[in-house]
Amino acid sequence: MDEINAKKAKMALIYMASIMGFVFSGWHAMLTNFVFEEAFFTGSDMGDLQSVREIPGFLAFTAVFILLFIREQTLAILALALLCIGVLATGYFPSKYGLIATTLLMSIGFHYFETINSSLSLQWLPKADAPAFLGKVIGFGSFAALVTYGVIWVFYTTLKFDYVVLYTIFGVVGLLMVVHLWWLFPKFENVVPQKKHLFLKKRYWVYYVLTFLKGARRQIFMVFAAFLLVEKFGYSLDEIVMLYLVNKAGNIFAAPLIGRIIAKIGERRALTFEYIGLIGVFIGYALVDDAFIAAGLYILDHLFFAMAIGIKTYFQKIADSEDMAATASVSFTIDHIASVIIPVTFGYIWMHNPSIVFYAGAGFAVLSLIASNLIPHAPAPGNEFIWSERKKIA
Repeated sequence: MDEINAKKAKMALIYMASIMGFVFSGWHAMLTNFVFEEAFFTGSDMGDLQSVREIPGFLAFTAVFILLFIREQTLAILALALLCIGVLATGYFPSKYGLIATTLLMSIGFHYFETINSSLSLQWLPKADAPAFLGKVIGFGSFAALVTYGVIWVFYTTLKFDYVVLYTIFGVVGLLMVVHLWWLFPKFENVVPQKKHLFLKKRYWVYYVLTFLKGARRQIFMVFAAFLLVEKFGYSLDEIVMLYLVNKAGNIFAAPLIGRIIAKIGERRALTFEYIGLIGVFIGYALVDDAFIAAGLYILDHLFFAMAIGIKTYFQKIADSEDMAATASVSFTIDHIASVIIPVTFGYIWMHNPSIVFYAGAGFAVLSLIASNLIPHAPAPGNEFIWSERKKIA
């Protein structure tokens, strides 16, 4: 890829992340209050919905077969469009099964996009630039989400728009942005042709383990941390949105900084710091009785997850260039093995003792900490985990 197209490709990654940040954040920010107020969900119902949402993620490996017929870049654009349509429809079906249907539609677009976007990022970005630029991409996505939360707060509190109108706005505006994305950028050629079949490689096993545990932790954060704030502490929609505003405002500045830190200190040290922090956060969720402390834990939780960039860049350093697309598909399926199981099973646990859910999250963080310390200080092909490290690097 020449220099001009390389710059355009980076701009395309930023634009796609911005669309995703704008549309998905609108869906997610209103979801807990919407299902609680309009569909009268319990914790068990929420677990059922989130398990259904993760089924397309579990089936993300099918993306590699679709790539036999269409380009990765085209599939990413189509997936974004499907996401927008699902979000647009959400407000019109305030029942358990209606929400399951619209969430499934939205989720197919979301997970296919995330799968392909991960592959394109690792193909289009030089290894030396990837951590810092991926942090920058997260920053732009966070800024788009910040705009979303501002729109929700103004439209909901001042103009008194209901959920139907708000979901429609985000879906329609998102579709218009996708059309503009398709028109604005050329079709980029992949630097290295990608394998179009599924496989697992033994030397990537640490990456697979970290990916699985990340999926388990993410579900506890996304499903139950927000539900804790609404159910136990009575946070209203405008309060939840303000909390999301703080999160995304922090990420605008923190994510690019985190990317540069990872590039400087390496994935092993960065992930170690993240997982130690998450152990404390999850234990805090289990014990907290103060609404403000709970909100502070939620903000810390969100910031720590930005360090998951390190898992992607670790894989980029150890992988063969032609493995990116297929492994992105497989890794999303691995990520979502736990994601399909945890929301529904932990939803029932939540009904009896919510603290157990968060202690389990701390347990997943402990396992992640152990796995992260198998990463060498200088990962590379042939030096994928600590037992195969050719030489110690201080």
